[in-house]
Amino acid sequence: MDHQQTGTGGEARPDKVLAAYRKSIDNIDAALIHMLAERFRITQAVGEYKAKTQLPPADPDREARQIERLRKLATEADLDPEFSEKFIRFVIQEVIRHHRIARGDD
Repeated sequence: MDHQQTGTGGEARPDKVLAAYRKSIDNIDAALIHMLAERFRITQAVGEYKAKTQLPPADPDREARQIERLRKLATEADLDPEFSEKFIRFVIQEVIRHHRIARGDD
């Protein structure tokens, strides 16, 4: 439920500041979804390539490098590196699952 302010006649009116924040959050959420969709389109192609060339679905060395790189970026951006690691680990596990499916490992 939106926070509302009360006007001089007692009528409720929307909180414009809160509405502006929420609009920005909604725009960011939409951008995140589109970026994740693009990321998964690319990793789908990687999975198909790995299946065709008999490469393993997972690459633990690359994953470790990515996690370390993103933890550093998170710290620089004032984002909790623990959160960023949990997030990217979730994404990586989903990518590996897709790669296993592409390979026929289900």
